[in-house]
Amino acid sequence: MPNKRRRLTGQVVSNKMDKTVVVEVKHTMRHPLYQKVLRESKRYMAHDETNELEIGDVVVIVESRPISKTKRWAVQEVLREDLSARTTELEELAEVIDELDEEEAEETDEAPEEEAEDDAEADEIE
Repeated sequence: MPNKRRRLTGQVVSNKMDKTVVVEVKHTMRHPLYQKVLRESKRYMAHDETNELEIGDVVVIVESRPISKTKRWAVQEVLREDLSARTTELEELAEVIDELDEEEAEETDEAPEEEAEDDAEADEIE
């Protein structure tokens, strides 16, 4: 039987605190009289026991008992990780740089040959 705790989906905007993340939940609604679309956002402090969340991750937070003065929510699950915020291994970066250097070397080797052929053709035409 599922519990009746509220669950909200939002994006992590800060992870500077220990075991705490700030999650921004955005809500859009239409004004009942003027029909204008209103956008609201609210920030919640949520408990992250493992300190593994990064800025940009999309998470589901759930109501919990009071954990501290301002913390009343806990991270339940991570829906989507922001890969741009994740750090990469130095070895992986070295491999990518080597591949790029090889591609540039191939391009520079091919370019003078093509220019020489174009020059030779231009000389023949004249």
